[in-house]
Amino acid sequence: MLRLLSRTITVVALCLAIGLQWFALQSIAWTAMMIQNAKQVSFCKAVEDTFDGTRPCSLCHIVNKGETSQKKQNTQTSPAKIDITCVVRPFRLLPRLVPFDYLPFTASAFEIEHSPLSPPPRIKPI
Repeated sequence: MLRLLSRTITVVALCLAIGLQWFALQSIAWTAMMIQNAKQVSFCKAVEDTFDGTRPCSLCHIVNKGETSQKKQNTQTSPAKIDITCVVRPFRLLPRLVPFDYLPFTASAFEIEHSPLSPPPRIKPI
């Protein structure tokens, strides 16, 4: 029982930390707006009126205010980053070029013949 309670509290805390409560409230607001609009006009028009954003309901205003205030709190509490790795070190992307003299190759492909060193093995009849 204690294990289930601790897991539930952990899941709820994580949901609140990522702002899932605003998503849930916005979903409830959209559902209520769609039901209210569907009573007056067709379903397709109700969906269009709900999601066009021109006539938000009171719950939509509350969700927008809550989301913006939470974003402001998150940006204000972020600590300044400290740059510890400011040491300048020389580095090279490529190793130094070492000149290398290749041996001259004077033979052409027509001059090279590959012949076997010994005759190929013969299969003896049984």
